[in-house]
Amino acid sequence: MPPRQISPQSFDDILSELGDDPAIPDPHGIRKMSSASGVDKAPQSKAPKPSLPAKSFELKSLTFSPFWIFGVLFLLCAGGFFFYFDANKSGAEIEIHALQNQLLALKEDFEFSQSEWQSEREDLYDSIEEIEVSVHSIEVKPPIQATQIKPLVIPHEAELRRWRYLGLSRMGSSEQAFFHTGKSTRTVGKDDLALGEWRLTQVAKELAILTHPKGKSITFKSTQSE
Repeated sequence: MPPRQISPQSFDDILSELGDDPAIPDPHGIRKMSSASGVDKAPQSKAPKPSLPAKSFELKSLTFSPFWIFGVLFLLCAGGFFFYFDANKSGAEIEIHALQNQLLALKEDFEFSQSEWQSEREDLYDSIEEIEVSVHSIEVKPPIQATQIKPLVIPHEAELRRWRYLGLSRMGSSEQAFFHTGKSTRTVGKDDLALGEWRLTQVAKELAILTHPKGKSITFKSTQSE
């Protein structure tokens, strides 16, 4: 039978199984050491090892698993996002409503301005038509040239107006007037012709009057009275 090699650990285990048998000598005290070692190993082998998936923590006598913690955090984040987007949605709806009101007001102003412009354009067309009718109804008449009546020029009138009355002389019942013609002195008796058809019709100290058969007369004032 070949020899078997037994390790010290195996030998100690065998002694532990045999127990404290006094028939077996133990000069080195291995039995006690192995017993103590066995006693120490027994509690270690009985201690349960915690597994990683079963980890949890205790808060105020309540135990929460990681699954529940992540679930609660997810719900809180989802609720926060919901309220945030809901508030933004409400603000956006208010802005959209305000923009719609402004657009409606601008549309009403544009329609009012368009109708007012249309009315003014119609009034302008009516005025243009009235002006055209008035222009066509006006008859262009040639200007009436007034006949200018030229003053009747009597012969020797211009020359007689250059005469100057000097005075008169009386010899009995006859009266004579003296005129200066610009060149010489001329004597004209009353009712006699002075020049052409001009006749001395009136003579006095201050004035003398020459009359033409066509009804025109020239009055001379005496230079001495002036």
